[in-house]
Amino acid sequence: RSKRVKDARSEAQKEIEEYRKQKEEEFQKFEKEHTSGNKKAEEDANKDAEEQMHAIKSSGEKSGQKVVDDLLRVVTDVRPEVPDRVSAPVGG
Repeated sequence: RSKRVKDARSEAQKEIEEYRKQKEEEFQKFEKEHTSGNKKAEEDANKDAEEQMHAIKSSGEKSGQKVVDDLLRVVTDVRPEVPDRVSAPVGG
């Protein structure tokens, strides 16, 4: 009787190991399939970011100096104006 119990335990242990191995392989396959999708999405996002950075840089190279010149002109050429909503001087 003791021999049958030991045999049953060893048989159960073998089945458990086989089941564990099978599930581990399934998990590895699942993980590989889904991780590759994330890598593809990451590569696409990086590509889009690079394209946008290139567009921003080229735009800056084209009109950057004009923007700087316009800002300097507006800041240095002061022309005080009375707002339209002020009709009469205050305090008089």
